[in-house]
Amino acid sequence: MDKRKNNGGNSTKAKGVDKRKNAYKTALAEASSVEDVKKVITNLKKLAFGSDLNAIKLFLAYYLGNPKETIETTHNVNDFNIKDIFKIDKDK
Repeated sequence: MDKRKNNGGNSTKAKGVDKRKNAYKTALAEASSVEDVKKVITNLKKLAFGSDLNAIKLFLAYYLGNPKETIETTHNVNDFNIKDIFKIDKDK
């Protein structure tokens, strides 16, 4: 069942002034240009190619994204078998 139609007609989009933005983000956007951001990225890239480990990590994190954290879900506890709990026939 699609639960979106049951959300009471409420939209997640802001009406009028976007309240999700704050004054600091606005100030940063007004103080910087696309060229400024390009210069910062270029300098970061130079540091990364200069073998600065922190610069390498930061550059790759923004360029490729951080790896997803995975949790190991297979555990052996005294030869525990989940099928025994639910009495699943092993022959099927």
